[in-house]
Amino acid sequence: MISRDFVYHENNVSALRNSRGAGPVNLLTSTCSLRHLQYQRFQPQRQSFSSVTETLRRLPQLQASQLECSTQPQHVQTVSEMLESTGVLKISLDFPDDDSQYLKQLVLSLHKHHGHKLPISHSASRGWFWDIRPSTVSTQTANYQARSETMQEFTWHTDCSYEDPPPRHFALQVLQPDRYGGGILSLMNVQNLSERLSSETRSALMRQEYKITTPPEFYKENKQCHITGGILSIDSDGRPVMRFRREIISPLSSNASQAMEDLERSLLTAATDPQVTLRLSAAELPAQTIVLVDNRRWLHARTDVKDPERHLRRIRWDPVPFPGPVQ
Repeated sequence: MISRDFVYHENNVSALRNSRGAGPVNLLTSTCSLRHLQYQRFQPQRQSFSSVTETLRRLPQLQASQLECSTQPQHVQTVSEMLESTGVLKISLDFPDDDSQYLKQLVLSLHKHHGHKLPISHSASRGWFWDIRPSTVSTQTANYQARSETMQEFTWHTDCSYEDPPPRHFALQVLQPDRYGGGILSLMNVQNLSERLSSETRSALMRQEYKITTPPEFYKENKQCHITGGILSIDSDGRPVMRFRREIISPLSSNASQAMEDLERSLLTAATDPQVTLRLSAAELPAQTIVLVDNRRWLHARTDVKDPERHLRRIRWDPVPFPGPVQ
């Protein structure tokens, strides 16, 4: 088990891999500059923790001192290992990068050296990156406004749950945080959430009895309007994974409807439990911070935006089939 005094360096990658399910890394140094990142704690309300909730207590963090870190082998390997073990990682940039060159090159390095698939386009008219900021005049796709282009709350979801295959990872780079306390990002661990569900509910959520509709702003060239499948599954490592966005999912049977109601109740209680959910305010995600997330092992949500100048940039990559058949 990794001790609380453990400091992460490149040669500890194997220790991290072997520690999956035993405990998190609570302090990381930059694998590019080897300068210490300030210790950051998230204090829970309880004193007993599983391996997953330990990760919630201390969000794994890296520091990139320069753009070249995005191609530095040990830095890229550390990012890959952290995404595999914890499924969530915060990177602080020590340099201005409003064009997201570090993030673009990092994803390309993960593709080249660690088997990640290339990013997906967001729609027929957009490329790899999507700017998340309120807009009352123009939109990034013709005729339709995405939820991310509003100031509204965005409830629990995974990205691209309507895609076949959906992206396994996404990243958000903060360019301008919300200066007025809005736009708080929350992350919910799917494993801990699934443990709150009955075995009957889990089984029903795994059945191919849910229609998932593509929002019109994300139509692509193939004009696929929906897929049918389960919304909960188990990956090749035996970990629960999920695809979910409630307003675009239609249960196709009474059992599926009941399971969805059970899931929604569990989401409400889990959202207020620090053992399951991590809330990241603007103070914890300042400008030039990047959050990388396993899109199947963590749900995410956003409170309503209060600052019209809030600006994040998103990229989604590594599309691989969701476990289980899709019709």
